[in-house]
Amino acid sequence: MQQSKGYTRFVLFMLTLVYIFNFIDRQILVILQESIKVDLNLSDTQLGLLSGLSFAIFYVVMGVPIARLADKKNRRNIIAVSLVFWSGFTALCGLVNNYIQLLLARIGVGIGEAGCSPSAHSMISDYYPEKKRATALSVYSSGIYIGILFGFSLGGWLDQTYGWRIAFIAIGLPGILFAIIFYLLVKEPKRSPMNADLVDSNLKLSQATLFSQVSYLFSKPSFVFLSAAVGLHTFSSFALGNWLPAFLSRIHGLSTAQIGLYAGLIVGIAGALGTLLGGYLADRLSVNDKSWYMKVPGYAALIALPFLLVYYLYPSVSIALAALFIAYACLSSFLAPSIAITHSLVPDNMRAFSSSILFLVLNLVGLGFGPLVVGMISDYLAPSYGAESIRWALVATLVANIAAIGLFFMSAKHIKNDLTAN
Repeated sequence: MQQSKGYTRFVLFMLTLVYIFNFIDRQILVILQESIKVDLNLSDTQLGLLSGLSFAIFYVVMGVPIARLADKKNRRNIIAVSLVFWSGFTALCGLVNNYIQLLLARIGVGIGEAGCSPSAHSMISDYYPEKKRATALSVYSSGIYIGILFGFSLGGWLDQTYGWRIAFIAIGLPGILFAIIFYLLVKEPKRSPMNADLVDSNLKLSQATLFSQVSYLFSKPSFVFLSAAVGLHTFSSFALGNWLPAFLSRIHGLSTAQIGLYAGLIVGIAGALGTLLGGYLADRLSVNDKSWYMKVPGYAALIALPFLLVYYLYPSVSIALAALFIAYACLSSFLAPSIAITHSLVPDNMRAFSSSILFLVLNLVGLGFGPLVVGMISDYLAPSYGAESIRWALVATLVANIAAIGLFFMSAKHIKNDLTAN
């Protein structure tokens, strides 16, 4: 039975709220890490591991089996349980006494959050037709930046007023309450008979193994180039975002509360604007040419490059922050078009799974290694450059941006043939 437009929009709103909680809890560590570093006497490498690889590796390992479950079972329930799990572990971060305990708590957050996006992407693709899918996914994906806005601004204020431990607890507990509300108000969409019974001629749900699904996905050259582009793009953007508070503190001397306010507003507004615009433009421009799903993020990443250089190198904090706003708006445009075209490349019953594979690359390469590599380079350069080491470590990540631009356009060249063969 077709749901009303009003209820469809309500579900999208609720899923977006879940994603806001997701990124508040994920990114709260970033605004708190300078206080945590002092309190627990940590290195930049340890901070990079906390905010990157330790979270990402368990996120991606759990993401694939949970996504395969979501392609068969109730996705609403998976999201509600996942929200309780990651919110609880976020609150536990405020009770730790040492680095290992904090590392384990962050791993718990990563495991919980693995159940969110693939399930949500699949639900959205059932609620919205293909021609509106990128736009709907862009609304959902804007939750990333709204979450960062609240995580940075609220987390910075809580840290400066009450300390980092209270910040974790105050941020984590509300998610448990919202999980109950979400469970009670959101319905699992019915899968059409085609979704349940009919997939690609040589890939039926009842026979599809993990290997066959992965092989099917990577038989599409457009997805191979897309996943590589997304991995390198997010390597640089996660490095930028996760080291943003440290950069503004060490290079420009801003306080935690100032960083939370400025960075939260810039990343939140610019990121949400870029995400929404990226999805909208991709849907509009791709009516007659589906390659625009990849050209939009490719051109946007190209525009971002000079503004990133200004942000990293210009001495004036006001000009640097203005450049950061433009760069973030451009960099955030990639996600909704990438998910939308991925869902178009696979059978209906592989949507959650295909999202999990894309997010595996995104999080393992981008989130896992971007912040960690920057931390390692910063520690290596610190004896010679002091506080400036973080600046040059971040500049080095622009090589990944340049490579990603080329890969987005390579993917665009193959989209037409891959969709025809689908």
